Amino acid sequence: MIAHLRGRLLSKQPQQVIVEAAGVGYDVAISVSTYTSLPTEGAEVALHIHTQVREDTLALYGFLDRNEKRIFERLITVSGVGPKLAITIQSGLPSDRLVAALRAQDHATLTRIPGVGKKLAERLVVELKDKLEDMAVAAPAVAAAGPAAEDVLSALVNLGYQRPSAQKAIEAAVAKDKSVGEHFDALFRAALMTIR
Repeated sequence: MIAHLRGRLLSKQPQQVIVEAAGVGYDVAISVSTYTSLPTEGAEVALHIHTQVREDTLALYGFLDRNEKRIFERLITVSGVGPKLAITIQSGLPSDRLVAALRAQDHATLTRIPGVGKKLAERLVVELKDKLEDMAVAAPAVAAAGPAAEDVLSALVNLGYQRPSAQKAIEAAVAKDKSVGEHFDALFRAALMTIR
């Protein structure tokens, strides 16, 4: 079973990446939210992987954030939700809003996701609302931390740090000294010292 994959990002599209590791190119299905957080092609990337083995296929589903992988794995436990639909659901709503909608039994928000009708939204809520207690996902805004914040966040995630702790480190570094948010090098060093 492949659980984690680190390598060079050969190509990326909104629902698929190819990552080269040890000379092998791995075709990995991803959500749109993972796609928007990926570095540029040619850069190193680390993905948390869910491997699905069937008699006729071996499919890899990748996530930059471990929480996103955990949500995916809970989604596919719902009857009628396969990996492709789970990726579509995660592409339709950011993780924090998806978890909030499921816990609040917000069928209206869920049915706005392509491929999710009223019956599926009800089934998702019934089967998952009690399984998400440990997933109070918070997504702090990094943009307010300065122009270099997004690049530093991407760099820290690519180094293997978890996205939420990287965001907190960036916010803490900027809270100590606002001027570091202007320059990549200064913010990167300050965030690395905070993230330990």
